[in-house]
Amino acid sequence: MTEHHDHAGHDHAGHDHSQAHAGHAHGPGHSHAPASFGKAFAIGIALNVGFVVVEATYGVLANSMALLADAGHNLSDVLGLVVAWVAMVLAKRAPSARYTYGMKGSSILAALFNAVFLLVAVGAIAWEAIQRFGEPAPVAGKTVMVVAAVGILVNGITAWLFASGAKGDINIKGAFLHMAADAAVSAGVVIAGLVILYTGWTWLDPVVSLAIVAVIVWSTWGLLRDSLTLSLAAVPPGIDPAAVRSHLEGLPGVTALHDLHIWAMSTTETCLTAHLIMPGGRPDDAFLMDAAGGIKKRFGIGHTTLQVELSADNACALAPDHVV
Repeated sequence: MTEHHDHAGHDHAGHDHSQAHAGHAHGPGHSHAPASFGKAFAIGIALNVGFVVVEATYGVLANSMALLADAGHNLSDVLGLVVAWVAMVLAKRAPSARYTYGMKGSSILAALFNAVFLLVAVGAIAWEAIQRFGEPAPVAGKTVMVVAAVGILVNGITAWLFASGAKGDINIKGAFLHMAADAAVSAGVVIAGLVILYTGWTWLDPVVSLAIVAVIVWSTWGLLRDSLTLSLAAVPPGIDPAAVRSHLEGLPGVTALHDLHIWAMSTTETCLTAHLIMPGGRPDDAFLMDAAGGIKKRFGIGHTTLQVELSADNACALAPDHVV
């Protein structure tokens, strides 16, 4: 549903403009995580907490750095799931006088936190694994293999719970990628345990630990990049600002455009503001509604504000490209 507010006569920087706001909506690939993800978070957290306890216990008993490394990573995933869940709840809070967008940006902060936290955690894992090369220790390969096999099941189920929301929300995507990566890592640990059982190659344990580190860094890098980009109010990935500008400049009656801004309000919603120069006169509501609808359909931007100015010579304070 699209809202519209027309402020004819709105004065900006000493000049008379009209402003239109096309309200909250969702474009392609920009869908909210449904309420059912609350249940997914609860189940995922419960499964992983139980598995961390089991894995850490057998990691100590089996003297396996690979199991302890994976247990540490799974513990960080539990914290990540909690943070993502809290952010999802906060993002649904209604706007207030101070937080005019509500707390939708918390989902961006959660994604950034998860990415940074994971990269810090793998540093400790890598350090311990490297030390194991100098002082190899016997490993109970059968125990490693059995416990890690349980991890494949736990992480696979948890990843499946978030699979449907991974495409439209990097907050949910973060949870999905970590769980899916953990399932793959657990499979690698099973293979390592089998090889150690039959060959006695204890050096394979720290090698698997470093492989875990590599998988985590690889899967987390994109999340870090995207969440950092969104937290700095950059144009969200997948949106071409030049194409957006060209689209707006091609609207009927528009001769010029300035003060174009595109940024993420949350991990699922994108905002746009722009000043349109329309010497032929202020448009009616239908033009503004159609413009917002076109932007939503083509670019998935559902929260659009367009300000109309009648002359390019009005010395709008925000016209120069270097002015924000």
